[in-house]
Amino acid sequence: MIVAAVATASPPISPPYLNSNPGSFRDRKQLIFKLQKCKSIQHATPIHAHIIKNGNPNDPFILFELLRICSRCCSIEYASKIFRQTPDPNVFLYTAFIEVLVSSGAYSDGIRTYFQMIKDFILPDNYIIPLVLKACGSALDLKSGEQIHCQVMKFGMSSDRFVRVKLMELYGKCGEFNDAKKVFDEMPQRDVVTSTVMISCYLDHGLVSKAIDEFRLVSTKDNVCWTAVIDGLVRNGEMNYALELFREMQMAGVKPNEVTIVCLLSACAQLGALELGKWVHSYVEKYNIQVNHIVGSALVNMYSRCGDIDEAASLFEDLKARDVTTYNSMIVGYALNGKSIKAIKIFQRMKREGVKPTSITFSGVLNACSHGGLVDIGFNIFESMETEYGIEHQIEHHGCMVDLLGRIGRLQEAYDFIQKGNIAPDNIIWGSLLSACRIHKNFELGQRVAKILLEYGAADSGTYILLSNVYASRGKFKEAAQVRAKLREEGVQKEPGCSSIEVNNEIHEFLLGDIRHPEREAIYSKLKELNDMLESEDYAPATDVISQDIEEHEKRWALSIHSERLAICYGLISTKPCTIIRVVKNLRVCNDCHSVIKLISKITRRKVVVRDRNRFHHFENGVCSCGDYW
Repeated sequence: MIVAAVATASPPISPPYLNSNPGSFRDRKQLIFKLQKCKSIQHATPIHAHIIKNGNPNDPFILFELLRICSRCCSIEYASKIFRQTPDPNVFLYTAFIEVLVSSGAYSDGIRTYFQMIKDFILPDNYIIPLVLKACGSALDLKSGEQIHCQVMKFGMSSDRFVRVKLMELYGKCGEFNDAKKVFDEMPQRDVVTSTVMISCYLDHGLVSKAIDEFRLVSTKDNVCWTAVIDGLVRNGEMNYALELFREMQMAGVKPNEVTIVCLLSACAQLGALELGKWVHSYVEKYNIQVNHIVGSALVNMYSRCGDIDEAASLFEDLKARDVTTYNSMIVGYALNGKSIKAIKIFQRMKREGVKPTSITFSGVLNACSHGGLVDIGFNIFESMETEYGIEHQIEHHGCMVDLLGRIGRLQEAYDFIQKGNIAPDNIIWGSLLSACRIHKNFELGQRVAKILLEYGAADSGTYILLSNVYASRGKFKEAAQVRAKLREEGVQKEPGCSSIEVNNEIHEFLLGDIRHPEREAIYSKLKELNDMLESEDYAPATDVISQDIEEHEKRWALSIHSERLAICYGLISTKPCTIIRVVKNLRVCNDCHSVIKLISKITRRKVVVRDRNRFHHFENGVCSCGDYW
């Protein structure tokens, strides 16, 4: 959630400097000055040891500053030792300690510490209340938050602005919108900051229309408010709306900041809108918006996810500031675009430059190994996660290894890897193995995997359809029909295939057999033209995967009107010759469409880039970058 951090955060807390003689004040001031310059706990411990040695270990001002260092460094253990050994801590020390816990994500511990303070008859003030309300909201602890709200009313803090803002956030995060709105409506001054908090609460729970309604009521919107809404729209999948709102923001004369740019680039990346992404990049350059590692990572990610991996790599090399997120963006980008060796080289370069990899780094590089069939390298990297970096294997890392073994046909090894793993497999892992069984025609193991998926209720619509296609491809149409019937009986919603293409800075979406587009006649005319050309290329439609009892010509037509083909046809009729056609599909590209698009790239002499659910397919001169395994 993006809110005005400076405006909504509590003022910095500090104990009042009272009853201090001049000599002790000077010593204390020097020690505090030294502590404030510390950048880590390791820097602070010698100073702390000096304080203890000189017989002043319980000075509340010194302890307060030590706890602030622990908060900056997220050092709960050291802070806990300090706090436990402090006799009769006051409200300032409780506040500083709770701040350590909250900043480290130990929200429940922070809430418990607060209630211990109340139990010790120490009255809260308007610094500690917003802090503990933040903890309640982050922990979704509505019950504790309501108790604290009662205390707020009891101690006469209801009119405090910071307290009210944090109450709004608490109720909003916990989904209690009536209470959040009541606190909001009772505020004497409802400015853009408080409105932004209310809007963000709605967006965090997917209530886009309510958020927009509230947004329209704000008379004077700053860039934080605009950015919060744009970010929320992107997070809720409303990418087109986010881009429209940015245009409104420009017309209103509000200048975007780095966060706005990152949100916009994320929208372009998800839509696969390369031209819009390039426009955002040019906007950054035109208005001298700083390209720090955050904006740089977003730019690399945008170009990668739009299929322009060369531009992503060029931009990566030009960046002055590179951190782990920037490297992750480049590694993931290479992996998605099938550049396995380049992804591994970036991973190795990252290590040489002393940048410590994260769990995301390993997901990206293992995915690259999977796409490239690099078994030995993949397993070496997989094992190094725990042995060299102490990073625990997550389910996504196991999934990469199963996919890797499946890709090269070592199906039994993949099955054994799943069974022996210390992480319970999900439907994605089993589905990956099922797909490999279909490709390598190991139907015996495939049926065993399918049975596991169906018995444990782990199958989603994609798994049911994959299993149905496995049966259909073997001529077992009765079994294929039974699987689809079971899909309907279980009430599993089939996600409709949708493909989009960007033309002249506009996103055009197509569904299966779509006839909504204003240029549908020209699209279907081009489709018929391509179908005629495909026949001369000895193309044989894979009608065996269609389990419905319909005529052969109907099966051929059903395959030809898949959403990605309609998007490609629109691209062919609406762009200049030699222009790269870029399509984004929400599901996996089917085998038949994959074969057809290879032929289309050969016939039309056009490069076609398709991003499906799993990866990129770069089709050129009848060949795909995936090597026909995806």
